[in-house]
Amino acid sequence: MKLLYKKFILSAYIAFFFSGYAAFSQDAQKGDLNIALSYFTDNNKLPYISVKVKTKVKGRFTNVSDIPLKLYLNNDSAGNLIKAVVTNDKGEAAAIIPPSLKNQWNGSLKHSFLATFDGDKKFEPAKADLSVGRAKILIDTTGDKKIVATVFELKDTSWVPVKGVDVIIAIKRLDAYLNVNETATFTTDSTGQASADFKRNNIPGDASGNIVIVAKVEDNDQYGNLLIEKTVPWGAKFIPVNSFDKRTLFATSGKAPVWLLLIVGSIVISVWGVLILLVINLFKIKKLGVEL
Repeated sequence: MKLLYKKFILSAYIAFFFSGYAAFSQDAQKGDLNIALSYFTDNNKLPYISVKVKTKVKGRFTNVSDIPLKLYLNNDSAGNLIKAVVTNDKGEAAAIIPPSLKNQWNGSLKHSFLATFDGDKKFEPAKADLSVGRAKILIDTTGDKKIVATVFELKDTSWVPVKGVDVIIAIKRLDAYLNVNETATFTTDSTGQASADFKRNNIPGDASGNIVIVAKVEDNDQYGNLLIEKTVPWGAKFIPVNSFDKRTLFATSGKAPVWLLLIVGSIVISVWGVLILLVINLFKIKKLGVEL
């Protein structure tokens, strides 16, 4: 009886040990998240924050969706909450700074943004922060098709030009940007200005020849991402041509090009001609076999 009792106690200890080891192993298998924050302001309007979440799988970073995050301004107190967001299938989320934080935003020359994740069954808790100074960018053009972008930062109560900032000056084309000339990036001088000559003559514009010129600062360590747009009449007028009632390659079957109809018709006739000839020859062979 004592031996049986000792075996029971030993089995209980072993089961407890391995259950604790299994629980520890499960905790150790939790992944680590990489959270990246970016600051944006478009056309010097209300700024917003973008966040991207990744994790490393087999040595490569992969976007993580459905991660709940809390975004804060300056500190993680409840009153400074910008928004609670959830990442999409690309691991991204964004939030505009709400009007309730306007006083705090205007009350400081430099701000910090925080993103916090409380953790779940798959990932450990994670945090990220970003500090940026308040800045803006302006764009101007001259009659000789010269573009001037100026970068300012807020110091005390006035906007001061910033030297040494890389600015991209380009043409907005659908979801991409086309450089205005052979140079991709321009650096501001002591007056905060970066100049570029427009050399994309005859580039298609809208019906009035308008195109959109942009000047932007990307991923600057001090000011984040700044972008400004301006519409100028420097493009070629785009006059749409209605070819609905004409024979074109992309028209309906009734308006297909004649050459295409001839090619298709000849292919159909050739194929059916060969099949009919084969059937006729089969009957001839059968007839010859009967006569023999």
